[in-house]
Amino acid sequence: MNTSDHHHNGRCLCGGITFSTSGELRPVINCHCHRCRRFTGHHLAATSAASARITLEDPGGLLRWYAVPGAAYGFCSRCGSSLFWRGDDEPDRLSIGAGVLDPPTGLTTEQAWWVSEASDYHERPAIPEHATE
Repeated sequence: MNTSDHHHNGRCLCGGITFSTSGELRPVINCHCHRCRRFTGHHLAATSAASARITLEDPGGLLRWYAVPGAAYGFCSRCGSSLFWRGDDEPDRLSIGAGVLDPPTGLTTEQAWWVSEASDYHERPAIPEHATE
């Protein structure tokens, strides 16, 4: 499904942070790197959009960012929801946790990254995998 004509809404678990997107969303990528695993408790399944196409509503100032070399993770400081990821190499894009979008999203999962760092309990699906070295 083409998501370019759609408006998407999302929120954290407690509803203190809401957002909407307009325009095209990238297909979902599952990232299994050790940082994304620790941030989400499994892997980060994320889409992304141009930052200019995301409208964030955070009246309580709940959004917090945890920075690591090369990236930052955005989460709700009240409920702990893992919401966003942004890389230093693409400052005009914001990755969005696919699970925080209201369905139907029309998205598909197309790739898995850093699969060598996936935990031992995880069975990998039959989607293209990126090398980690």
